[in-house]
Amino acid sequence: MNNCDIICAVSTAPGCGGIAVIRLSGKGCIELTDNVFASPSGKKLADCQANTVHFGEIRKGAEAVDEVVTALFRAPHSFTGEDTVEITCHGSVYIQQQIVQLLIDNGARSALPGEFTQRAFLNGKMDLCQAEAVADLIASSTAGMHRLALNQMRGGFGSELAKLRSRLLDFTSLIELELDFGEEDVTFADRSRLKESATDIEAVIRRLADSFGTGNAVKNGIPVAIIGETNAGKSTLLNLLVGEERAIVSDIHGTTRDAIEDTINLSGITFRIIDTAGIRNTSDTIEAMGIERTFKKLEQASIVLWIIDLTTPVEQTKALSQTILPKAAGKHLILILNKSDLLTSNELSAKYCQLSDISASARLCISAKQQTNTDQLQQELIKAAALPALSQNDVIVTNVRHYEALVHALRAIRHVLHGLDNGLPGDLLSQDIRECIHYLGEITGHITNDEILGNIFGKFCIGK
Repeated sequence: MNNCDIICAVSTAPGCGGIAVIRLSGKGCIELTDNVFASPSGKKLADCQANTVHFGEIRKGAEAVDEVVTALFRAPHSFTGEDTVEITCHGSVYIQQQIVQLLIDNGARSALPGEFTQRAFLNGKMDLCQAEAVADLIASSTAGMHRLALNQMRGGFGSELAKLRSRLLDFTSLIELELDFGEEDVTFADRSRLKESATDIEAVIRRLADSFGTGNAVKNGIPVAIIGETNAGKSTLLNLLVGEERAIVSDIHGTTRDAIEDTINLSGITFRIIDTAGIRNTSDTIEAMGIERTFKKLEQASIVLWIIDLTTPVEQTKALSQTILPKAAGKHLILILNKSDLLTSNELSAKYCQLSDISASARLCISAKQQTNTDQLQQELIKAAALPALSQNDVIVTNVRHYEALVHALRAIRHVLHGLDNGLPGDLLSQDIRECIHYLGEITGHITNDEILGNIFGKFCIGK
């Protein structure tokens, strides 16, 4: 990747729309645009002031391609920190292709995925976690995702990490200064104050790392596995929750042989609902593979909906509980007693009491077929999610790369605390402090390499 090149790309979504925006960035991009742009006044864009908009035509020789509006941004006051031009044209795919081809013919090249944002990072317009938040903001589909991405893009996360790195750098500087005066036995770093500060830093890093559970749930959705025996009503419940026929519903046992997944949004919380193969003894190899996947999905889920057919014998359900309950340990298990419409009120009460010794976080009787008590089930899901109310000022970790770096930083700062408690010499303390600084710097991009950058920005859309 050559950061001296002029790059161009369509920045709006692929396809035909009312308008499209084509972006150029790099030194000389304004002069390049002048080669294909003609304004009614005949004035060149290179002679115009920054942050101005100009109407005119994109021309291919004497032929007009389209009437456009062109916006100018001059370095360093642009998204990338470089001279930038944004051409707004009509949304015809043909027009977009013609304009991009004209720009390439005049010396630009097609931008790589995420290259505009990468240039913004390399030119100091944002740190690395802010750059990653750009992709999260584009992909946000709920209010919670939007709030967290916007806060991170505004620098909330990076600002907190910068404060930690600054304090750690002060510590290690004082300790290393002691090493320079080792023969004089001089102490510059007060060990009690150092421990107090390291304890505070450990608490902040731990809080950030612990927030990943919430951030990951907000960003990727909370996995909810629907499990149970064959024909208990799992697929009917999935279809009911997602509001469409996602799974085949049949009286034939073993219809669902693989996991079927879809998402729903309840009160701003995304749930990933997973319908699984019914659990039973089977000689069918394919069905057995599906049941094996059922138990894997159960282990991966945060919330488990165990749907029980109220018309089956209680003994059969209790026998199945010996398999399910150990695998659901530590998860939010909700018992869904289905087909309540097929029992009388007395039969229903008796069956409810008979199943009361099965340990669960919640239980409710429903009829998935008749759609009774489904509102109550939705409320139980929201309650089980237990996500805190989030604002744009909350610093919540949503990126697995950030989480892994925080875990390493947390281990390093705990080594510092252990070393202080055991009177380790300054050179060993300094090594642990610098390791913590290193991992915090990986998050913001103070310490990085081309492989990490390629992996991060390669996942962006072209044009951003």
